[in-house]
Amino acid sequence: MRLSQLIARNAHTNPSGPATRLGGRQHSWSELVERVACLGAALKALGVVEGDRVAMLSFNSDRYFQYFFACAWIGAVFVPVNTRLAAPEVSYWLNDSESSVLFVDDNLLAMAQQLKGELPNVRTVIYCGDGAAPAGLIPYERLIGSAEAIAPEDRGGEQLAGLFYTGGTTGRSKGVMLSHRNLIANAEHCLHYYHFDSDTVYLHTAPMFHLANGTCMFPIAAVGGSSVFVPTFDAQAVMLAIEKYSVSSIFLVPTMISMLLDHPQFDKYDLSSLRVLLYGASPMPEQLIRLCIEKLPQTALLQLYGQTEAAPNLTQLAPERHVMHGPKAGKIKSAGQAMIGCEVRIFDGNDNEVPRGVIGQVVARGDNVMIAYWKQPEMTADVLRGGWLHTGDGGYMDDDDFVFVVDRVKDMIISGGENIYSIEVENAIYSCTSVAQCAVIGVPDDKWGEKVHAIVQLKTDHEISADALIEHCKGLIASYKCPRSIEFTEEALPISGAGKILKSELRQRHSKSQ
Repeated sequence: MRLSQLIARNAHTNPSGPATRLGGRQHSWSELVERVACLGAALKALGVVEGDRVAMLSFNSDRYFQYFFACAWIGAVFVPVNTRLAAPEVSYWLNDSESSVLFVDDNLLAMAQQLKGELPNVRTVIYCGDGAAPAGLIPYERLIGSAEAIAPEDRGGEQLAGLFYTGGTTGRSKGVMLSHRNLIANAEHCLHYYHFDSDTVYLHTAPMFHLANGTCMFPIAAVGGSSVFVPTFDAQAVMLAIEKYSVSSIFLVPTMISMLLDHPQFDKYDLSSLRVLLYGASPMPEQLIRLCIEKLPQTALLQLYGQTEAAPNLTQLAPERHVMHGPKAGKIKSAGQAMIGCEVRIFDGNDNEVPRGVIGQVVARGDNVMIAYWKQPEMTADVLRGGWLHTGDGGYMDDDDFVFVVDRVKDMIISGGENIYSIEVENAIYSCTSVAQCAVIGVPDDKWGEKVHAIVQLKTDHEISADALIEHCKGLIASYKCPRSIEFTEEALPISGAGKILKSELRQRHSKSQ
């Protein structure tokens, strides 16, 4: 199959049905498909050919939705860019992907202008905001209005559809190469559990640069349902949208759920239309699940576990398992069972399957697993060795095939649903000339699930405050990756015989000090 088929079919089966809604702007499926076909034609007129990378730096919008499918329509490759990155990181993503076109909205316009001259491959910048386009940028609506619709040209199958960048254990972001087959397979797997149809109204709250958005965007497109957008997550704006548009399905990370349920005006909104709440991207505390069941009794909870390399879903914990009593209880702390179309196992260090209940690394395979890492063949060969995706997550499987994730094999921190790699933060800290040694670990946090904590040893006769060091990091990496707390030590950090800092010992010390 081809991604263009997901929406092209809707122009015939549900032509007048609402496809996208944002504020006062609404498009039916026939109108949306026409706009996508025109945008694809316009991109071709700008010189975009099959395989070219086209980037988007924007908050959530209906135009972001159109961008994804317009790229697929002509066989180009979409590269959604994290809006929370610092300028040097955005520059790296765009240059590494060799993106030739960049879409940018009002919210990120200043950064795009700041990077002017640092992006040798970007030959065209398209302004997708609502105001007047700045000089040198092509207005989005004028671009669509100047083109005539063309037939889809994507080939589907193993054709590269998107590059989704994710953090790397070496501090270097990795471009995850996902094909049409990968994304469509994931959509097909998910539809078995989501129960989406043409009457479903889905609210895009997860950032559209993240594949947590794609886990619902492609399935909702496949069935001709309706998509509503909020630019960024805001609890009150989300509740207002649910009430106004009778939203029936939503995806939230646990931090968002907590903010929603704890909002002082929660009881003032009518959320009775919300039938399904999908969640994932970080651990969900049992207490929060209980609160969710109490405050949203009409809403089914569905947990999703996976990673970008799996496009992104591997397991699901069904609504009937979100109970505390009865024959279906007892699995609430698990990540659920393998989704249809996915095989999930637990391997030891030698890639042999371990017995039930024994902790090892979670591995998986299926049509949703990525092609490769962009321009990183050695890392690809390692992660996909033996035909299995090695997730880097530690876990075990019980006798009922439920997967329990217990830790990250790699030193990954999950804060507010975002993956943060400690070495990337450490590299930023080490760039400060006052730092002799540092180690970054994740520590529990009531609001974010985990927070980034740094242990730092300064050089002799050097001084710097925690606030100053955090500000230093903010100039190099995204703010959400920066340490939220720093402790200074005069002692050398513990190291192994191989010379590696023993983070497990640091975590243990920190837990004892709490």
